[in-house]
Amino acid sequence: MGKEIEKIALSRGHEIVSIIDIDNQQDFDSPAFKGADVAIEFTNPMAAYGNYIKTFEAGVKLVSGSTGWLEKHGEEIKQLCTEGGKTLFWSSNFSLGVAIFSAVNKYLARIMNQFPTYDVSMSETHHIHKLDAPSGTAITLAEGILENMDRKTRWVKGTLLSPDGTLSGTAEHAADELPINSIREGEVPGIHSIRYDSDADSITITHDAKNRRGFALGAVLAAEYTADHSGFLGMSDLFPFLKD
Repeated sequence: MGKEIEKIALSRGHEIVSIIDIDNQQDFDSPAFKGADVAIEFTNPMAAYGNYIKTFEAGVKLVSGSTGWLEKHGEEIKQLCTEGGKTLFWSSNFSLGVAIFSAVNKYLARIMNQFPTYDVSMSETHHIHKLDAPSGTAITLAEGILENMDRKTRWVKGTLLSPDGTLSGTAEHAADELPINSIREGEVPGIHSIRYDSDADSITITHDAKNRRGFALGAVLAAEYTADHSGFLGMSDLFPFLKD
């Protein structure tokens, strides 16, 4: 992701003033980093929170696509942005296609709310290096369904197919639950499918990422937006059609 973001940022006329990884953490305190307009962060659930705090302490606005930190630190980070003067543009997925898919997902859920004979489930497939399951994108999509479907009150973890072929979790769920099944295999950038199933037929919508280019472009567009805005920001700020 870092290499793709760098390529796209440079192609759009931006300057990369600092690149930080595990080997040069001291550069959070460098004049170069502190002089940045916006930092873009893509790491993992264990590193993200610490990176956020260091970036905020450096006085730099932040764009992040890391997931898995919200449950433990979500309220604290949101409060730092809404009341503490910090800025974070966060999304579980920066892909332009996923933004469109998310809007379609909510619209379809509103329609299917009228047809209780259809039960809804979700599956997500990602590369073997992804640590959190279900994916942050799947959770965001599930929340979009819950907002628009009266008969579902919460999402639950379904099954997890691990890279070694081990299947864990359960396929059982209550009538008011939306199960999310996860698969970890190969180098898959990300596939999300939402299925409405009845005795008569089924309806499935799918977003299948071919590579990381779409995510990287979305992150750079978010950084361009964040440079001129403040607070706790998200894709619905960048793309107002997501609010409908």
